[in-house]
Amino acid sequence: FSTAADGLGSIAIDTTQLNMSVTDPTAWATAMNNLGMVPVGLAGQQLVTDSICVPGFDPSLSMMTGITPINPMIPGMGLVPPPPPTDVPVVKEIIHCKSCTLFPPNPNLPPPSTRERPPGCKTVFVGGLPENATEEIIQEVFEQCGDITAIRKSKKNFCHIRFAEEFMVDKAIYLSGYRMRLGSSTDKKDSGRLHVDFAQARDDFYEWECKQRMLAREERHRRKMEEDRLRPPSPPAIMHYSEHEAALLAEKLKDDSKFSEAITVLLTWIERGEVNRRSANQFYSMVQSANSHVRRLMNEKAAHEQEMEQAKESFKNALTGILTQFEQIVAVFNASTRQKAWDHFSKAQRKNIDIWRKHSEELRNAHSEQLMGIRREEEMEMSDDDSGDNPTKKLRADDSALAAQAYALKEENDSLRWQLDAYRNEVELLKQEKGQLFRTEESLTKDQQLQFLQQTMQGMQQQLLSIQEELNNKKSELEQAKEEQTHTQAMLKVLQEQV
Repeated sequence: FSTAADGLGSIAIDTTQLNMSVTDPTAWATAMNNLGMVPVGLAGQQLVTDSICVPGFDPSLSMMTGITPINPMIPGMGLVPPPPPTDVPVVKEIIHCKSCTLFPPNPNLPPPSTRERPPGCKTVFVGGLPENATEEIIQEVFEQCGDITAIRKSKKNFCHIRFAEEFMVDKAIYLSGYRMRLGSSTDKKDSGRLHVDFAQARDDFYEWECKQRMLAREERHRRKMEEDRLRPPSPPAIMHYSEHEAALLAEKLKDDSKFSEAITVLLTWIERGEVNRRSANQFYSMVQSANSHVRRLMNEKAAHEQEMEQAKESFKNALTGILTQFEQIVAVFNASTRQKAWDHFSKAQRKNIDIWRKHSEELRNAHSEQLMGIRREEEMEMSDDDSGDNPTKKLRADDSALAAQAYALKEENDSLRWQLDAYRNEVELLKQEKGQLFRTEESLTKDQQLQFLQQTMQGMQQQLLSIQEELNNKKSELEQAKEEQTHTQAMLKVLQEQV
């Protein structure tokens, strides 16, 4: 019985409100069977739990909104683990109060109807009150359902009762259908049949809306916290340009492990517009470092290609060994199928040997085709790379080498020209700063700097002229090589015609 009572939320019992002494053991057993419980005692035992008799409800029994009136005796409430049979009517007992008595309705009648439950309902309508029922008597009856915050009584034998919590409304709905009699009087004005129903109140709806908004805020906050927790970390902010940061970045550009980070910073600075006349040299040197990284990337690519060639060679050697073993296995099967040995095998053994031989031959043929395909690819690559017998290919190689040298010289020439432009810009800036009426010590130092820059500029010009001469010589050599190429091509044609 205690386990069944815990199913309703550990409902307490007030023995001062309802005690029933049963002298007939048969009636007591019948009542307990109607409740779906085993009889546990006789005299002085309470027939039903406090959840049915209403006084002393546990606030932990909270009901969800939008459900029909709750009868604690119906299946699914957890009062009794095995639900009672559907054909057995639910038994409601007499409820005794100080000023009145509540008699249960006829169990054969259908349950009283109720309206749809409003959201957040804490107010009930109570109709059918006795004419002589006072507000104190109403409070005495219904305060057993829970804390009452307000009672609004009308002169027409009905009232509205507002409870502190929503689950108390379900307990008040259980009293619907009871006949109320004041004291022991049989006067019509002292009796009435109660009708308890859900009531729609603006205060209840407002509190429900506030609660829903609070829950929605909590849900939004929870989702935001979850999104912030799962969001990937933001990339670090890129620092602003300064000479110190530029010097550090130039060192990072030379480090292979930090190149990717450094090149991103360099790109951001250039896109921000940090390049000006003063910082052009620094940016040029950083761009030059980025260009030198291309050579490292090409060397890395060549190393990977070499590793791939070695892996191809090892795979080809392993495939050759496998093919050799397949050949030996097939030779064993072929020798077994000759008449000397074949006649001594049984029929099942011959069948298995034949199956094995065919399977081995198929695998041998597949591996040999794969190996032949690898060899054909190697021969094609070697025929593309082999230029020992063809003089035109030698000339092409020399031509490409000369073109690469010419391109390198052009790049160096362009870099020197850009440096020269940068020095000219600095000279112009110094000239603008020099335009003053009187000379000071600072202006003298600027003159010295100007002279030094002019000397360096002359040296750069001489170096540029020498590089241009070398470039012209290379061009002439390139033209001579082209002429030789045309001559050899003509000779080759003549030889081919003679052959």
